[in-house]
Amino acid sequence: MTITTERPPAGRRTVALGRGFLTGGVIGMSPAALVVGTVVESVPLFVAGLAVPLLYGLLLFLAGAPRRAREAAAAPRTALALIEDREAVVGETSDVPVRFELTVAPDDAPPFRVTVTQDVHVVDLPDHRPGGVVVVEYPPDRPWRVRIVQRPTPEWEERAAGARLDSEPGAAVVAEPPEGTAVGFVTLLGLVLGATAVILLFRADLFGQDAAARPPATPQPAVSSTSWTVVVSSASGSVALGPGRSFLDEGELRRAVDSLTGGAGAHEALTVVVQERLVSVVFAPAGARGPRFDPRSLPFERIPALVEEARTTLGVPSAPAWQLTADRLTGSLTLKVAVTGPEGPASLEADGQGKVVRRTPAR
Repeated sequence: MTITTERPPAGRRTVALGRGFLTGGVIGMSPAALVVGTVVESVPLFVAGLAVPLLYGLLLFLAGAPRRAREAAAAPRTALALIEDREAVVGETSDVPVRFELTVAPDDAPPFRVTVTQDVHVVDLPDHRPGGVVVVEYPPDRPWRVRIVQRPTPEWEERAAGARLDSEPGAAVVAEPPEGTAVGFVTLLGLVLGATAVILLFRADLFGQDAAARPPATPQPAVSSTSWTVVVSSASGSVALGPGRSFLDEGELRRAVDSLTGGAGAHEALTVVVQERLVSVVFAPAGARGPRFDPRSLPFERIPALVEEARTTLGVPSAPAWQLTADRLTGSLTLKVAVTGPEGPASLEADGQGKVVRRTPAR
């Protein structure tokens, strides 16, 4: 079986590298600005930590408008396809994500094989068995973006009903050209530089204050080791993991939250931001009213699955970084998992029990 992939053009790779670096910088700067802005009591810095990701997302959306217009103007190709195999992914809604392996047989081109993931309503699953013939559409220049047509035209529906397609073991396998490891590296570099830039710009406010002038009842203890670093103040706290560890590992995130709240829920939070190796909590001021929640109430067992679902079902298969934000700005506890890759930003939202309520795929 021949796998067909092509190296992306140099111009596209340069754009992907630049976008990856900027994305990493925004992901690193945003939580650092929220935490540092709270510690040094800088309202502009705190607002910047909230506003910059929104503005960057809007910029990516506008920058991708010409490409989306070109894609919308190109008429998709329609063809018949044989379902070689399928695998349903566990879902909590009536639309179940299903991974299909298809052999696509265009009328005017050689057949090819492709693997796609598509949401299928539970009542339509019996119509998508292995060995069945379905109608598909795909962009002429991106055959790896095959989509099964749920309601084809009568002509194509009649063709599919009477067609008999044979499996093509030797057919070419098409897949999206990989961006390579360089994009992931520059994204990580941007993340580190973004967080470091915020800390260095405000290092005088963070570390230059006279410790003797602080009230003895509000110390800022820090516990550090090669694999675990905890910094807590009356207004915020953060935990950073060492190399080789992740907050998606079992029990890591719960232990980090317990270390920041003293294990007894002594602090209620305004926001909780979680990344691969960094968790930041902005505590609610004592006595102040507002949307707050107990960080211990997060659905810790569901968070790894939510991140995995965001990485695999939102059209960003090469997402190098993710960020989960928990808050009650809308009244009830909401978890938002954001991922960004060369395809653009995407996100999903879940309620306080970790049940997905909204998906925003990459466009």
